[in-house]
Amino acid sequence: MLDTTNTATRPRHAPADHPTLPEEKVGILLANLGTPDNYDYWSMRRYLNEFLSDKRVIDYASWKWQPLLQLIILSKRPFTSGAAYKSIWNHQAGESPLMTITRQQTAKIKDAMEQRYGDRVMVDFCMRYGNPSTRSKVRALIDAGCRKILFFPLYPQYAGATSATANDAFFRALMTEKWQPTSRTVEPYFDQPAYIDALAQSIERAYAGLEKRPDILVCSYHGVPIRYLTEGDPYHCQCQKTTRLLKERLGWADTDIITTFQSKFGPEVWLQPYTVEEVARLAARGKTNIAICAPAFSADCIETLEEINEEIKESFEHAGGETFTYIPCLNDDDAHIAALSGVIEQNLRGWLD
Repeated sequence: MLDTTNTATRPRHAPADHPTLPEEKVGILLANLGTPDNYDYWSMRRYLNEFLSDKRVIDYASWKWQPLLQLIILSKRPFTSGAAYKSIWNHQAGESPLMTITRQQTAKIKDAMEQRYGDRVMVDFCMRYGNPSTRSKVRALIDAGCRKILFFPLYPQYAGATSATANDAFFRALMTEKWQPTSRTVEPYFDQPAYIDALAQSIERAYAGLEKRPDILVCSYHGVPIRYLTEGDPYHCQCQKTTRLLKERLGWADTDIITTFQSKFGPEVWLQPYTVEEVARLAARGKTNIAICAPAFSADCIETLEEINEEIKESFEHAGGETFTYIPCLNDDDAHIAALSGVIEQNLRGWLD
């Protein structure tokens, strides 16, 4: 995604032996969660080890958690997770759907930024876990002449286990730089009108294509331990607000839409209701035609394509559910790209105005 044609020159009045410097630009670095390089055992083990060793994700004491992780979880989970990834893998491109979609998003945002700012900006993406790493992309942007970098974690709602750990990786990358660029991080955009409108448009399109209107829309967000909420993490509140704003934009009643949480891991109590259990309860209560969307994900990934569209769907059908409609993430939808580009422009004020 980087422009390699940037011409390096010496500063004016510099001596002849002064090293050349690239023309100064502003870098925009998009960040998503990450993906394994492949779905084989060792690729999965490397990825899961990096992910599950992150103290923002699993904050148990290392002496307690690491033996369990290394000796038990990483002996078994790479097989099951690898099978799940294989079922959704983009075999033609040789990469996960998250990687494919993030490339597409980056290309469209790059075009939008170039139309707005010309050759003064550079746009690229990184992953918090796996490749391309945050450190490698920060280094590439600096090498290309970016003396200012806007870091944008692609999570609508803030959580310590997502936005914060992405920022941590960015800050650690800056710590290795001799000459650090001026930097900014983008705050969550869970209540931005353009983002809510993009969500609403995607739901309206999906409903318009159905023969029968679903009994209810389930907004399924990735879960976190409920303890995080009591410790000050705003994620739960921001998810609830996203659903409320979406309901208001659609003009729906409270009974038309609910908030649930998925992807529970470990023995702790997590944010509830759990999606996998709630869809079964809905079916048992006679709501046998439901739709489900995932507003916490900017791109379809293992949690949506496999967990929602396979595991959660199966739970619903086993409880008597009949019609299960998954509404894809916003991905590289034009309204989504416009919303993200608007957020970027807000955060570039004072740098490129």
